[in-house]
Amino acid sequence: MIQVREEQEGDVAAIRELNRLAFGTDQEGNLIDALRAHGGVTLSLVATLDQRVVGHILFSPATINKIAGVGLGPMAVSPEHQRQGIGSKLVEAGTARLKEAGCPFVIVVGHPQFYPRFGFKPASADGIKSEWELPDDVFMALVLDQKKMAGVSGQARYRPEFSSVA
Repeated sequence: MIQVREEQEGDVAAIRELNRLAFGTDQEGNLIDALRAHGGVTLSLVATLDQRVVGHILFSPATINKIAGVGLGPMAVSPEHQRQGIGSKLVEAGTARLKEAGCPFVIVVGHPQFYPRFGFKPASADGIKSEWELPDDVFMALVLDQKKMAGVSGQARYRPEFSSVA
């Protein structure tokens, strides 16, 4: 049975290894470590199976003009547990907690076949642009609070760690 809970101190090494296995590189683990070290984590959840970390999702501060929301990513599921709904559970749990907390939006650079099922759509539809050159269909936004986001458009910005970590 998959359980989703907030990251705990003892999960750090497992999260790093999970990201290395899922992405085949240390870059995502380095990014997560840098965000943790600089107070750049808004919400970090793990999915566990038999008390073993098999999935992870991180949300960090992001802005659109002066409106503060979050960026989703990285998200990883261990290769042997992919395509079993774990990533979906992580996205659903994370966005539900963020909405409850009053977060107005979530942005993501991700797979256009995966994220729309949770309500994400190309950010350009709301006049939101990425700070990076990206295809329109991979830079998406999910509006969690329509009132706070009414009329908000412009460039979205992630934490500086996203541009400086290799």
